[in-house]
Amino acid sequence: MTSKRFKKLPFKTIDLPAESIDKLLSVVKKNCTTKFDESVDLSFQINNKQKKNEINIRTVVNLPGGTGKKVKVAVVCEDTKSSEAKSAGADIVGGDDFIEKIKTGEMNFEKLICTPGMMIKLSKLGKILGPRGLMPNPKLGSVTDDLKTAIKDAKSGQAEIRNDKDGNIGVSIGKKSFTDEKLIKNFNVILETLEKEKSNNTIKGDLIRSAFITSTMGVSYKIKLGKSI
Repeated sequence: MTSKRFKKLPFKTIDLPAESIDKLLSVVKKNCTTKFDESVDLSFQINNKQKKNEINIRTVVNLPGGTGKKVKVAVVCEDTKSSEAKSAGADIVGGDDFIEKIKTGEMNFEKLICTPGMMIKLSKLGKILGPRGLMPNPKLGSVTDDLKTAIKDAKSGQAEIRNDKDGNIGVSIGKKSFTDEKLIKNFNVILETLEKEKSNNTIKGDLIRSAFITSTMGVSYKIKLGKSI
């Protein structure tokens, strides 16, 4: 059943012409009529000229304006590195005992970082961590001995960009309470990251067919991209 709040939102915005991000932000924010600080989210569709199942985009980007979200970070490491992880701000730190807890399904964290030496043990939990997107990955900076940097990045505003099997990419650029300037900076960094991923995947032609912006409980608008990616 459609709520009274939702009925008051603009109708069939999908049919409107694409506009630049700076023009759309004020409209999207105006539609944030809930009592909480809604997220401002992007949705990209990979160009259908590509074979979607052959495109594998998965990377992380440090958003200059942050995400506005508090991330609970867990670290699996050797006992000798526990104090370093705790000092860097990790919410949960452990070794073999922690791995056993994860094995039983105890996963009260949003980000998992692991040292290379412990990754051999943790990799056996792929069926548990993988489907939840929690398995550490060296390419994403979450398998490292530099725990201080990895924890700082995860806490300060790191967003993961990955496409699903249908060729969709969804990522948040912040909150309604963010200034437009901060949201635009985050948006531009994501576009730059996608441009780099296009080169890394040796993709022919444009990578993105369409892009949309919305808020957590709002409606979508087409984005006119400033550059061909």
